[in-house]
Amino acid sequence: MNNRLKEMRAERSWSQQALGDLLGVSRQTIISIENGKYDPSLPLAFKIARLFEQPIESIFDDEG
Repeated sequence: MNNRLKEMRAERSWSQQALGDLLGVSRQTIISIENGKYDPSLPLAFKIARLFEQPIESIFDDEG
């Protein structure tokens, strides 16, 4: 699954660790999501969307 997480995190100057702390997950989880190696659970996807104040569909794309 493609996502804009790395780009959105960089816009806020957040480290992967800082984002992980805000979401209650590890830095490794953030790295894996950003690299497309791990698809977040639905609850985590909602947490990410709420944190960035964006709809899930604007962050995650299942096409391509």
